[in-house]
Amino acid sequence: MPHKNMRKVCMAMVAALMLLSAPVAQACGLGIESGKWEAVETAPEQFGGVPLIEGDKNVNNLKEVASVYPEEHKGVSVTTADVFAHKGYAYLGTHVGSHSNEGVRVFDLSHPEDPQEVSVFANDLPGTWQEKVIVKSVNTPHFKGDLAAVSVQKYRQDQTKSGGVLLYDVSNPEEPEQLGFWELPEEVRTGTHELYLTQQGNRVLVLAANIYADYYTDAEFHDFAIVDVTNPSEPEMVYNWDPREILTAEDYDGYTYTDEEGAQRYAFAHSVITDQTGQYAYISFWDLGTVIMDISEPESPEVVGHTQFERHVQGAAHSAALAKGGTVLIETREVFNPDPHDEQFERGWGYTRIFDIKDKSNPKLIGDFRTMNSMIQIEAGEREPGTFTVHDPKVRGNTLYLSHYTDGVRMVDITDPSNPVEVGSYVSDPALVWGVFVDRQYILASDMNDGLKVLLNNAGQSSSSRHDVAMTK
Repeated sequence: MPHKNMRKVCMAMVAALMLLSAPVAQACGLGIESGKWEAVETAPEQFGGVPLIEGDKNVNNLKEVASVYPEEHKGVSVTTADVFAHKGYAYLGTHVGSHSNEGVRVFDLSHPEDPQEVSVFANDLPGTWQEKVIVKSVNTPHFKGDLAAVSVQKYRQDQTKSGGVLLYDVSNPEEPEQLGFWELPEEVRTGTHELYLTQQGNRVLVLAANIYADYYTDAEFHDFAIVDVTNPSEPEMVYNWDPREILTAEDYDGYTYTDEEGAQRYAFAHSVITDQTGQYAYISFWDLGTVIMDISEPESPEVVGHTQFERHVQGAAHSAALAKGGTVLIETREVFNPDPHDEQFERGWGYTRIFDIKDKSNPKLIGDFRTMNSMIQIEAGEREPGTFTVHDPKVRGNTLYLSHYTDGVRMVDITDPSNPVEVGSYVSDPALVWGVFVDRQYILASDMNDGLKVLLNNAGQSSSSRHDVAMTK
């Protein structure tokens, strides 16, 4: 499958997003910047079509063992989004770029050098796209098995009224069965952007980031919602959070506000995760930072604290991950506009910030990680080729894995989180890596233009023995 040109992908997304009549969407990941959309091309070929993998002794056995493009079920090329793995299967979300509701693609990784697409689901809602999918094994009085929660976002208002969260039984990943659909109010013209699935005892919850919901409903409905899916056939919202609880600005309109230092800011729920216990939620609320919320009582959560940004830092809290037993917060900032209109802001791509959250009420910035490309401060009006902002973080042990668009996948040692050190990188040619997921010896990456990438560590083992260790179903 030939590589696509990123400008074509971005411009197709612009056309779709313009249909929303939303606050102007600037980034390929639906990021918001300075009120003006600017597309940038990916970097020119640098590695002669061969993926570049570099690193120290921790990743020197890493190799790409597979690169597979999703099947064209609807006769058009597929733009991929996030990736998740569960019990030896990869779940690949798809992006709005194809304009054809490509749903979630499921790949059997029994033979990781040759992943097989075995099913597709959530592809029967024209005018929508399915970026995010989370799969967990749950056990409730109403359902026992593997449950998938899928984000449903709208891009054609004339084709669909539905946005929200789809719930599927994927106990047999090759035969997914729809169980339920939690739908947002029709006037929310975006849908659920990202989500998380967690369990508290025998209670199962979906946490949904419904981007611009506050803006579209004039504050009658807010961006962050908690939905009880203990009975996935009858999902029920139990909580909806108003960010005005912690915003001191008087000019907040559900989207923009001016902070205390005079910077124009944007506040909307973009993403959310929980800790392993499901007791705390970490909501990426763009310029409002990462909001930490005690959700141990889902009907009446309490905000504990949130991160903040210095005057010169564009906010853009995009996604989060936890490290060190939940005492360290990783916050990625998706900044697609390294040449902001506000001259006091940094003039570089988005990078990763690291916080000590032993005291969740007072997150302390202790470090950051920047690639060489994201570190460069460009001149006003300059546009270097590439899309070098960070996107999503994952943590396994003391290693932080970052999807970094044109900068590929970066692997960072955070043994000392105040002194992160890059130990490896994977950059395909050309790269446009949306998501990364780590499953034991396997690293999965989703490239927007080139599908699913399977990277393998401990490359000296045989294929069968690797599978026996890492991919037992």
